Amino acid sequence: MPEEKYEPKPEAGKELNRRDFFLKLGLGSLSIAAAGTTVFAYQFLSPNVLFEPSPIVNAGRPDSYPIDSVTLDVNSGIYLIHAKEGFFALGAACTHLGCLTVWKPELGIIACPCHGSKFKREGEKIEGPAPKPLPWLRTWVSDEGDLMVDRSAAIRPMQFVRV
Repeated sequence: MPEEKYEPKPEAGKELNRRDFFLKLGLGSLSIAAAGTTVFAYQFLSPNVLFEPSPIVNAGRPDSYPIDSVTLDVNSGIYLIHAKEGFFALGAACTHLGCLTVWKPELGIIACPCHGSKFKREGEKIEGPAPKPLPWLRTWVSDEGDLMVDRSAAIRPMQFVRV
């Protein structure tokens, strides 16, 4: 009896056998994992910079603030106060937990609506859980005649800008 040799069928339709299927499935999975790793590595190595606004605030012309006025600038978180002695600026964030305080003109105080701290117009603590007074901020008049406030520079109290 003649020996028959096994010859694979000619690949007419190119059928996918089980071995080729799992090979392609494994290579596809590895490719997706490699692409995901590359994306995460790129995000990790790229700089993650926060762009914060400048701490220097232009508060406008001094003549736009009447004497004995307390003006809250919500966007920059400062009070600009025009006293008889001159101008000064206070940080508007409560020193307890950083809540934005409000000016109560009927009582003549700055109050924290969150936990009840109260401050005098000069930033001195009257009552409440706040551990420190509101900080005085560096204030000056620019060359153009505008009031400027540096939110990042706290100064000693009672330093007025005379205009």
